[in-house]
Amino acid sequence: MKSPLAKTNFYLAPFACNPADSRGRVYTTSDSPTRSQYQRDRDRIIHSTAFRRLQHKTQVFLHHEGQHYRTRLTHTLEVSQIARSLARALNVNEDLAEAIALAHDLGHTPFGHAGERALNEVMGPWGGFDHNLQALRTLCILENRYAEHDGMNLTWETLEGTLKHNGPLESAPNLSFLPAVFDLEINTHASIEAQIAAIADDIAYDAHDIDDAVRAGLIELPELAHMPILGDIVTRIETRWPDLARDRKTHEVQRGLITCFIENVIEHTATSLQEANPQNPQDVRNAGKTFVAFSPDFVDAEMQIKQFLFKNVYRAPSVMKPVAASQKLVMRLFDAYFSGENLPPEWQARLDKSANQRAKARIIADYIAGMTDPFAINEYQRIFDATIELS
Repeated sequence: MKSPLAKTNFYLAPFACNPADSRGRVYTTSDSPTRSQYQRDRDRIIHSTAFRRLQHKTQVFLHHEGQHYRTRLTHTLEVSQIARSLARALNVNEDLAEAIALAHDLGHTPFGHAGERALNEVMGPWGGFDHNLQALRTLCILENRYAEHDGMNLTWETLEGTLKHNGPLESAPNLSFLPAVFDLEINTHASIEAQIAAIADDIAYDAHDIDDAVRAGLIELPELAHMPILGDIVTRIETRWPDLARDRKTHEVQRGLITCFIENVIEHTATSLQEANPQNPQDVRNAGKTFVAFSPDFVDAEMQIKQFLFKNVYRAPSVMKPVAASQKLVMRLFDAYFSGENLPPEWQARLDKSANQRAKARIIADYIAGMTDPFAINEYQRIFDATIELS
């Protein structure tokens, strides 16, 4: 008899993913008496090496620039918290939403998007590089700790959500590393839970990038006063606490923005779901639209926040200088390995068995993508006997 501890989400909405109805895993496992299928996925991700590496991978500001800036790991944890809040309010599966949120950045390279752009450029002749697809490769073939199989052996729903949380794929990626029977239906939308993870990602980085940017001295709160949504929040806080320390004001702005975004998403999504009335998870996938979204006025406001951050933070000279240097570092590492610089023994063995240049390039990309920022810097110093200026 199953333990009652394994029974969760008694009152799921009909369009939610129910672990009892999961499409399963590539490799059959026994049932757990204490955890649902999606709880097991979440736990496997948290206990993985790839997840721990996120603590030393860049979000926006390089790790060595300050210990209080977000890293890929702290960003991921913030995304998972927001995803659970949204899932609970919408009466869908919290565990699946959390698992996808925790997995969504496992494919990120060292140095964040700068490293991704560099790998995509050098991998151009061999299929390019995308961090969502790399996350799937990490989950399915690169994280090898289990005795009976490669990868983490997660459920279909977690893998689907990891790959498609941003929507259907416009072009077919190379999924040859997946068994043919595990069709992730790339032309459909993902589950409600995956859509929740996607918008939780947007909410988290909008809010925490403002916090980090103020901390870094790139922007000041009064600069946000003209912006929709943010302006009202800033004005309210400045009026109520005019003498409050800057870091506390910034935290209150971050809190206010997250709360405002979450409440808007819940209200707008609940209305959209009520109108469409999907009866099961597949109705969500085949609806031809994303249900979990901001209301139209909030879409415009959120886009203005992104544009402001892009101009004043992501493209600020103090950020772009290390971005350019880190891209150069990643590209030179790739060239060195491709030209014959040895990888660690287990990776070199894979390289030696590679059937062609494309396979060789992908192995090298897998290896570099798994690096943390400090490890990549050390590799650069080892190979080139030189340091690279990242600040």
